[in-house]
Amino acid sequence: MKLTALLCCATLALSAAAQEKIIFLNEGNWQSDNGKLSYFENGRIVSNQWFRDVNGSKLGDTPNDIIQVNDNLIAIAVNWSNIVQFITPQGKAVAATEDIPNNRRLASDGRYVYVTSYGHECGNELFDKGFVAKIDINGFKVAKAVEVGYEPEGIAIYNGHLFVANTGGYAFQEDHEYETTVSVIDAATMTVVRTVDTGVINLYGSMSRSGKYLCINSPGDNYDVSASTIIMDCQAVLDGKPDTECFVTLDYAATNNCTATDGRFYAIGSRYSYYSGEYEFNYIIIDPAEAMASRGHNGVSTQWPGTVVSDIKAMEMPYSIYVNPYTGYIYATDAGSFADSGTLLQWSPQGKLIGKHKTYINPGHLLALPPDGHFDGIDDVIADENNTGDGITYNLQGIPVSNPVPGHIYIRNGKKFRL
Repeated sequence: MKLTALLCCATLALSAAAQEKIIFLNEGNWQSDNGKLSYFENGRIVSNQWFRDVNGSKLGDTPNDIIQVNDNLIAIAVNWSNIVQFITPQGKAVAATEDIPNNRRLASDGRYVYVTSYGHECGNELFDKGFVAKIDINGFKVAKAVEVGYEPEGIAIYNGHLFVANTGGYAFQEDHEYETTVSVIDAATMTVVRTVDTGVINLYGSMSRSGKYLCINSPGDNYDVSASTIIMDCQAVLDGKPDTECFVTLDYAATNNCTATDGRFYAIGSRYSYYSGEYEFNYIIIDPAEAMASRGHNGVSTQWPGTVVSDIKAMEMPYSIYVNPYTGYIYATDAGSFADSGTLLQWSPQGKLIGKHKTYINPGHLLALPPDGHFDGIDDVIADENNTGDGITYNLQGIPVSNPVPGHIYIRNGKKFRL
């Protein structure tokens, strides 16, 4: 009976792949007010102007992040329009928060949405540097804001704390240096409780979380400081360990990164040089636990599933990488020339290219909707120490696993758990 239940669970994990529901942002061109929302379902682009189709209005200028808050709510950071737009999973606009100028990235605990901003004012509050705002979704008003470093970018929530990557990215035009820090905020009180100095400048771009680990990109300065990747152990930070014991630095770029269903980070990295005027790319998969344990000597692989890497190498300009946390299907986008239509590529979990689809300008920032309508993403799975039955352990593709890896997510006895 147990085996039957497990096989059914595995079948569900695999059949969910036929229920792909992906929302993604097309940034458009900066200051052109032409950002668009695309909706992809079961092998086809339903619309490349989904927000307008549903609401009869524009999304705004340069949308640059999207997250699911709960079963009924999605948040979108629309950077140059200075709004955080809220929609239902069906695309219907329900509210917009306007007190967070130059907003960048989003995180949520289901009750509040947290937003990083390069700006210096939030409502009546003024800040010398950048800040993080806390939006109460009961009313969609800013409940509180706190100053962090200059030009804060990526944000993730772990164990009641916000981890914020500071860039200092305006250093080339303003009177301050590049930042090298991650600010740690108590989400309940919105106070900074620790600042971790990584010694690595300009912590800019995508930031992914897998359990207690973060993957943070640094593009360097595009001149003499090369791009690199920070893997950070959030629990070590909260435990009060010295800064140097809380992270490792990898000699790779992770410009576009995401969390795969096995807990590893997939990363497409680009290094740009103003000296040569050229990009240099790397394509890596990072096991964060192994990278931390080996102090960066191990845990990085260039072996991707199937044809994913060769297909990405054929792109004109890779712009995002994403793994559907419910099905394991892999996606990437190509921005092309940055001025014309882009392309969405889809692969099976095994890396077989399934299709290419035309999008609008600068497609990126993907969000998978749960096939059954219930939001229970990969980041929401918590350890279940009592789930130690003698049944077969499956990964999230429904494939039996004989040697589960600590920190990764699996299915056993019909339930998901993190080892």
